[in-house]
Amino acid sequence: MKQVHEYFTYWDWVVVAGYMVFTTVLGHRLSGKQSNIKDFFLGGKTLPWWSVSGSMIATEISALTFIGVPGMVYALAGDWTYLQWGFGSIIARFAVAYWLIPLYYEKEIYSPYDFMGNRLGEGARRLVTGLFALGSILGQSVRVLVTAIILQVVTGMDARLCIVIIGAVAILWTFMGGMQTVIWTDVIQFCLFIFGGVLAMVLLVNELSWSQIVELNQVTVDGQDKDKLQWLDFTTPFQEPSLRYTMWVALIAMPFQNFTAFGVDQLNTQRMFCCGNIKDARKAMCWSSISIMVTVLMLAVGAGLFAWYQVNEPSELIAASFEKGNNVFPTWITMEVAPGLSGLILAGAFAAAISSLDSILAALSQTSLSVIYGRDKLEAEGKGQEMVRLSRIVVCVWGVILTAAGLGLWAVYENNKDSDLIGLAFGMVAYTYGPLLGVLAAAILPIKVDTKGLIVGTILSVLLVSWFRPELPLVLEALGLANWAEQLTSCRPELSSEWFFPLNASITLLCGWLVGLFSPNRKL
Repeated sequence: MKQVHEYFTYWDWVVVAGYMVFTTVLGHRLSGKQSNIKDFFLGGKTLPWWSVSGSMIATEISALTFIGVPGMVYALAGDWTYLQWGFGSIIARFAVAYWLIPLYYEKEIYSPYDFMGNRLGEGARRLVTGLFALGSILGQSVRVLVTAIILQVVTGMDARLCIVIIGAVAILWTFMGGMQTVIWTDVIQFCLFIFGGVLAMVLLVNELSWSQIVELNQVTVDGQDKDKLQWLDFTTPFQEPSLRYTMWVALIAMPFQNFTAFGVDQLNTQRMFCCGNIKDARKAMCWSSISIMVTVLMLAVGAGLFAWYQVNEPSELIAASFEKGNNVFPTWITMEVAPGLSGLILAGAFAAAISSLDSILAALSQTSLSVIYGRDKLEAEGKGQEMVRLSRIVVCVWGVILTAAGLGLWAVYENNKDSDLIGLAFGMVAYTYGPLLGVLAAAILPIKVDTKGLIVGTILSVLLVSWFRPELPLVLEALGLANWAEQLTSCRPELSSEWFFPLNASITLLCGWLVGLFSPNRKL
């Protein structure tokens, strides 16, 4: 019996290779010269707002949405309730645009960590930079994993080799031209990503019609009728504390998560620093809200795939591939879309994921050098080219670290056939986003805080998330401490990890304030 990857034809390979070469060459030609650190990390602050906004969307969406969302909807109990999180995302973006951006543009800075360091001291800068690095390793390893899944399904290559290839290409793109290359390649990825999703939807609707898709998404689950296109859920956390996709989570918890993602996480904020002024940065941030339309598109693709396989019963080969729901969309593309077109869609998914990874490499390089050398040395006259060369070396180091993290996460994913990649991605950042937001609040609010207290709050926050999340028991089992893992799991309360964004921000801020009351070394 043929394998899924055998349906990925010679023409598909030609399209993928041609697209990657085209994107690499074009991105390099548009990158301009990097004569100093400002050019390398901020694109010379000359990039148009629409390109920055497109880059934000491409980074946010990535291949995680491309295969994770359709796979989530395809599951029998899946629906559109994930869409509710878009409300929290839009609220947060406008808050960042009209509150944070003016604060960040008061002085020329490279990151929010410079802002917090200027207000709270070098200790706070090192704390938030470390948190950012940890969160990046945890969160971005998920994106590496997602892309590896796509490549493994359609090419048949070993997933570990796929992860290494992804890391190498991401390093190359960042190495070539810093943020200029990153942003312009992101714009290309965004266009192709949209094309791929629209093409898939057109093919599904052309075959089945939208009315048939709607009808086939009315199912029975555990003896109860279910509409898989349902997108509103008002279940309270008191009724189901572990339920994630509800309106209460969307309106209360997710604004904190997205405010941190777009206002504190250097992955996104580095882009808005590439704008020349506050007005353009605001436009870029607010217009990035249209990413919710991409989410709607991929939810519709998931519903279409569910209907498709109700009409066309999966073969034994396809059913075997569907043992993991995240394989659904890549498998359908490979086996049902015409040769060449399937290669183009998958090239877009591959490149979109790399655009997220090269972005984080640039951000990690900048924040690392800022902590190690300080801004004065980075911008010292006559040292521009030397600092750019050093930045590229650091990009390579971080690329190796993230690739290794992706390999480690693959080992975990292989042992959990039912992994929810969307949940995994948001769960990973739960460890660091709360403390980051707490430190930012300490820098902005007119209260007395102490860095030692912020560190205590951060440690408590990470430990709290570790208790509720499944990663610690998995680590304990890997270390041969299965009994400890079982005991920890048995006494663990159930709570959606999204609630840790506001909770841990409050814990971090409170600890910083309490210690600050009794410390002579504090921010006033």
